[in-house]
Amino acid sequence: MAFYDKSEEGTEMADPASPTPMKPTTSTLFANPWLTLITVALGVIMVGIDGSVVAVANPYIGRDFHASLANLQWVTNSYLLVIAVTLILGGKLGDRYGRRKMFLIGVVGFALSSLAIGFAGNIYTVIGLRCVQGLFGALIMPNTLALLKAAFPGDALNRAVGLWVSASAAATAAGPVVGGILVQHYSWRAVFFLNIPVGIATLIIGMVVLKESRESVIERFDLPGVITLAAGLSAIVYGLVKAQSWGWGATSTWLLVGVGVVLLVVFVVIENRVSAPMVPMEIFRIRAVSASTVIVLLNFFALFGVLFFVSLYLQSVHGYSPIAAGVRLMPLTITFAFSGPIGSRMVERFGAWVPITVGLLVTSVALFALTTLQVDSSYSHLWPEFILIGLGIGFVVTAATDSIVGEVSEDEAGVAGGIQTTAIQLGGVLGTAICGSILFTSVARVLHGDLTASGVPGALAQHLATQGTTVSQGLAPIPGGTSPRIAAAITEGSHAAFMTGLHTTMFVAGFVALVGAALGPLVRPKRDAVRAEAELLHEPVASAST
Repeated sequence: MAFYDKSEEGTEMADPASPTPMKPTTSTLFANPWLTLITVALGVIMVGIDGSVVAVANPYIGRDFHASLANLQWVTNSYLLVIAVTLILGGKLGDRYGRRKMFLIGVVGFALSSLAIGFAGNIYTVIGLRCVQGLFGALIMPNTLALLKAAFPGDALNRAVGLWVSASAAATAAGPVVGGILVQHYSWRAVFFLNIPVGIATLIIGMVVLKESRESVIERFDLPGVITLAAGLSAIVYGLVKAQSWGWGATSTWLLVGVGVVLLVVFVVIENRVSAPMVPMEIFRIRAVSASTVIVLLNFFALFGVLFFVSLYLQSVHGYSPIAAGVRLMPLTITFAFSGPIGSRMVERFGAWVPITVGLLVTSVALFALTTLQVDSSYSHLWPEFILIGLGIGFVVTAATDSIVGEVSEDEAGVAGGIQTTAIQLGGVLGTAICGSILFTSVARVLHGDLTASGVPGALAQHLATQGTTVSQGLAPIPGGTSPRIAAAITEGSHAAFMTGLHTTMFVAGFVALVGAALGPLVRPKRDAVRAEAELLHEPVASAST
């Protein structure tokens, strides 16, 4: 089967003996869809590994540079903020100037900024270069999906998306383990140097394999849309990130989030009025696209609510090292990796709404089961839930991504990829920020009572009740010189309060997953209806994408 982009007609693979261009086939390296998939998967792996290994490297970065906790948080948050704000722009740049070109620029820039971080001399250089990494990561991620959209026609796209999901999940799973080995045996700098060989391999293969594609009509660039979208998302994400330190009731928190919402409203007004909008609002009039975008956000809200706080439980309450905790989370991440292709098969057979609904229902069951977790629970109480969550999340990501990218035209594939990846990032920010605040509030409410019930003297319990931030991380605030008996009582009471907060957080995340499951039936892509009608009439469907 040939895969051919009309927008590049007459510019590639021309036969000098013939006035018409040759079409590349799957027998050649160039434009082979499966080699395209391998190439973009390498890009996804590079970004995915970097995102998860930083958590392992942060303590060592802090020790080398004598960095504060706030500085270490910005090593992670600066990257998160920049990539969340620029993903849609990165997709639009690919649509306009070429997805292959933007993807390869992103790969080179990401690798070089990683190399520079490895040679950084202070914490502020690391934070600044993490912002640069975010910019180049925003060129990589949305254009991977756009390149798949151009390479895989019709229903073949959802199988490619399933494998794309698997690559992302595998990178997330490998990150903490690989990063832990590098940090323990070499240096935290080796964590960033790891991106260099991956980047070189991706660049070489991509230059040989990838076929350029872009929007068929080049229109005027929507600068007002770019500015208002970036400013609006920046204000919202920054406000959510800082809410945990400023407080959710702080004027600065609500002012920033409110300004961001207003700017996004202005962005929508602009996009409805300009002749060539950066994000055509018609995309969201496709019910499958708008519903799937919300579902992806809710899905990752629940996922990050689990990963972040269950990781704290494993490390702070059970005392596992970051590597050991990462290994114990692998049933979730490995199942996530294998569930992508299964989800794509379900999309082919039942349509996208079935794996979305089933996936979020399974996830909610697992989250509600985690509300029975105790301080001394064995690992057998965790791994079955991890498998269910990995299975459910993989189903949802594959099906929702197929709906978002598969339901738009190839001209808008980059923007659609940006919308999908932005929903993932915003879901992660909301999940960690809101669930973190819920956990802190729950801990603060019960901490004094749990300390006294564990045998901590009243005056000391009253003093320690102000240490909710420490206890919210699963740690026990034991003052110096405390006797072993009182220290054990403080630990017992602190862990009991943390578990109350964890249970509340898991319940909220489970409810969010149920809301996403209720939205699942809204995701009925047009091609599903076309396929169903054709089956009723016993007619073949040549292409079902819109």
